[in-house]
Parts: sequence; C-alpha cells; structure tokens
Amino acid sequence: MKKKINIAIDGYSSCGKGTLAKAMAKALGYVFIDSGAMYRAVTLYLMQNDVDVYDESAVEVALANVVVGFLNNQEGQSEVTLNGISVEAEIRNIAVASKVSEVAKIQIVRSKMVALQQAIGLEKGVVMDGRDIGTVVFPDAELKIFMTASVEVRAQRRFAELVAKGDVVTLEEISANLKHRDAVDSSRENSPLKMTSDYRVLDNSELDRDSQFALAMQWVEMACGG
Repeated sequence: MKKKINIAIDGYSSCGKGTLAKAMAKALGYVFIDSGAMYRAVTLYLMQNDVDVYDESAVEVALANVVVGFLNNQEGQSEVTLNGISVEAEIRNIAVASKVSEVAKIQIVRSKMVALQQAIGLEKGVVMDGRDIGTVVFPDAELKIFMTASVEVRAQRRFAELVAKGDVVTLEEISANLKHRDAVDSSRENSPLKMTSDYRVLDNSELDRDSQFALAMQWVEMACGG
C-alpha cells in the first residue's frame, strides 16, 4: 500500500462490522478499534453499579470511575478492558445488548469515547467500526464503508452466535432487540447512525465473509491510490 489510511465502518447492529474490521486490520497490519465494545463496557459498568442510564447526572459521576482500553490476548486478538480487566465475554450478552443503545446516545458518554478514539487515530492506520465513525469520529477517513443487511438475516446470525455461546434466547427476542436498536441508533439526537454520500455501501445479506472481505480490500486499494 502506498500510504496508511483510516477506515471507518458504520452500519446497523449484527451486520458483521466487527468481523470485517478485524479481518481488514489483520491483513493490513492496522490497529483495530471496536467502538461498540467501548460503549458496551461503559454499559456493563453502569449495570454492575446500578446506575440509572436515564439519569445523566448519575452517569456523569459514574464515568469518572470508568477507564476503557484494549489489550491483545494470547491469540493476538484485541479484547476490551474495563478498569484494567478484560470484559470481552461479559459485554456480549443480551442484557448488555438491550441497554447499550440507550447508553451510547448519552452525550457525555459519547464525548469521552470519541476523544479516546480520535487520539488513537491520529497516527493513521486504524480500522474502526460503529455507528458514527465516518460522520463524527473520523469525518476525514479516506475510506468509509456503510454495512447493512436485512433484519431477518441479521437476527439469524446473532441468534446462532448467542446459542453457540450457550445463551438461552429466542429468534423473536433477537429480532425485536435489533429493530429497537436500529430505531434508537437512527433517531438519537447525538450522533445518529446515518449514511452520507461519501460512503461505499456494503449489503451483505447474500454475501459470505470472503466475498465481502475481497470487495472491501478492493476499496482499500483504491483509497490508497493503488
């Protein structure tokens, strides 16, 4: 590649944004930042400490005690940490998923997470996925990808993932959760999920991982001037 760039991947819940972002970061030797995991870690802390997510004053006080970071595990994979402890497993359950969109729309939470993300991206060579990466966090990202897929496909993928982990959930519950999160993410006052004209759209309803990865890497080559 001729130069290092920042890659922003936005889109709806359970579209495989994180999977694609990790694969791209590994192939390019870039830093992967899981922004969703950062908001999930904050959500987990608030839940563990019985903080009312609708009480912004209480959330602000709690945030002073929250430090979110990343570490590489023995397999070389990035894991999110909460106050120095890996919480990768805890943040993926349905209880956290049901609250994270509400937490992520709180302005003071977003401000703290965005400042951290932007600091990491100053040196370029970053792949980050989320809801507002290309519009707020990295508005000047050289490559912006907007991922989407049908609710039915996303629900089935998420259901299979949770069942494989041993979670007791129903497909209907997952589908309802996704529809709720879509609505909250797209309509929130602070940094809503939206697609602007400078995004490349990747609808993976009928694409496998290899196909979408190949397409995304073609876009990287173009963005790098190759």
